[in-house]
Amino acid sequence: MSFDLAVLALAPGETLESAQAMLERCRGGGHPEGEIDQRIAVFGDELRAAFPDHGKLSEESPWMSVPLNVGIDHVILHMSHSAKSDPALRLVGNLAGRLGLAIYDPQSSELHFPDPPQDSGDARGL
Repeated sequence: MSFDLAVLALAPGETLESAQAMLERCRGGGHPEGEIDQRIAVFGDELRAAFPDHGKLSEESPWMSVPLNVGIDHVILHMSHSAKSDPALRLVGNLAGRLGLAIYDPQSSELHFPDPPQDSGDARGL
């Protein structure tokens, strides 16, 4: 069983309708051209460093399909609905909060702007 999440470069206060429209545009292949939002670039790099999205999927992988769907303003994650996804979900939330990105859950039509993580003394800021 799987589920999708979309990490979106939306400004705080943007609406659920904005998230839905962005996801539909991305799923339809309507990726805008231009430079990648640096928050999305950092998010993708740090997420892939912890949970690679290339090669053959391992038993420990949280992904149901790879590579991750990355555009200039989004990353769409196709995730396993199991305990192996829990560490990846925590990292997604921490990164999104730290970078000021939104998380959209299309299954429940919920849009969330995570709070930045509290300073834990970790040199990486996670």
